[in-house]
Amino acid sequence: MRQAHEGGGRRQRFFGHGELRLVILDLLTRNASHGYELIKDIESMTQGNYTPSPGVIYPTLDFLQDQAFITITEEENGRKQIAITVAGQRWLDENLEQLENIQARIKARSVGFQLRKNPQMKRALDNFKAVLDLKVNQEGLSDAQLKQIIAVIDRASLEINQLD
Repeated sequence: MRQAHEGGGRRQRFFGHGELRLVILDLLTRNASHGYELIKDIESMTQGNYTPSPGVIYPTLDFLQDQAFITITEEENGRKQIAITVAGQRWLDENLEQLENIQARIKARSVGFQLRKNPQMKRALDNFKAVLDLKVNQEGLSDAQLKQIIAVIDRASLEINQLD
């Protein structure tokens, strides 16, 4: 799938079909919430890699309410309080393995996020990717040159791993 920065391409979906439902129910097990707070919780959980829009959150909440997995009650200030139901907790429990897979994927996608916040690290990583892209994609790259590039990457990985 094309990435958004390639111009005109769609961004890869962060969650597969039905996965956001599990994530929302899991968040609601910690405390009742509001739609905006769920959006912010998901943004925080994904370290800013994904922020669901209201156009995604509210239809998902409507579905969960239709399935009796959540209750939505109007508060005095006009906000809507969202809470998980017993049926919602049961469905979440039945899909715990899928939820754990989603959480592992979120963690894997977030690896390096803190590193890229450091300007020098970001510059170094961007420089590395650019040089690697130029070298590997150049015409006439021999098998021997490719093996050399792989060896350099492996040595760098080993050196970084051995740092105190």
